[in-house]
Amino acid sequence: MALVKRKYEWVYVYGFLHPSSGRVIWFLLPWMNAIVMGIALEKFASEAGASSERQLVVMLDGAPSHTAPKLVVPDHVHLVFQPAYSPELQPAERLWPLVREAVANRAFESIEELEAVLIERCRQLDKQPVIIQAATLYHWWPQDIAA
Repeated sequence: MALVKRKYEWVYVYGFLHPSSGRVIWFLLPWMNAIVMGIALEKFASEAGASSERQLVVMLDGAPSHTAPKLVVPDHVHLVFQPAYSPELQPAERLWPLVREAVANRAFESIEELEAVLIERCRQLDKQPVIIQAATLYHWWPQDIAA
């Protein structure tokens, strides 16, 4: 038994993954909804260099924030949805255990403290693309897709 102080505040880690290179573009955002997902897609498109010459394909599950009619998808970004109930097909699903390692079995005094730990963990993972590749590069992933 352990004493706990129940308090709920949320922060969401968004990760846009390129399995072949092990590169991830991370965002910590306060909500998971269509408006924030649209903002994350816009920031991702900008950071990844989306253009008429560089089309980006983002594979998503069927989460409500991914499929909402009001989701704004930036130009040159194309959404592809995986079949329902098939998280094993989504390479990005394997990112979350790597991120959670830093926060598992810990209590945080504030959301800012939690965010600081998550930011540091994402920075550590950015420096270890081989770990990202090992976790997310499925045998069927095309090898010739540039980062």
